[in-house]
Amino acid sequence: MKEDKEGLVDSLKYKNKVFSYIGLATKAGKIASGEFSTEKAVKEGKSNIVIVAEDASDNTKKMFTNMCAYYKVPIYFFGEKTELGHAMGKEYRASLALLDKGLADAIEKQLKTAMQEF
Repeated sequence: MKEDKEGLVDSLKYKNKVFSYIGLATKAGKIASGEFSTEKAVKEGKSNIVIVAEDASDNTKKMFTNMCAYYKVPIYFFGEKTELGHAMGKEYRASLALLDKGLADAIEKQLKTAMQEF
């Protein structure tokens, strides 16, 4: 099977942009990470978007999917736990909530664009 190099480069470009935005949000203190902090941010109405690692447990994915549907918060399954953690300067994170509307919109735009192309 032949890989499309251009598609792979585009995929990495979008992924890196999302991780950069996550890093910016972390430095600005506009992120809640980890299961309990993410859950608290969603339930208190502070979360603008939730990102759950693709390699998170099925239980974690289901819990956040149901919670985000109930509280009407966009949710995306993106990256791996180690990648999300690294973007925030931590070891690993399975979930995070963005508390800043502008950064959340920028990340959501990148995620939607990446999904449309692949």
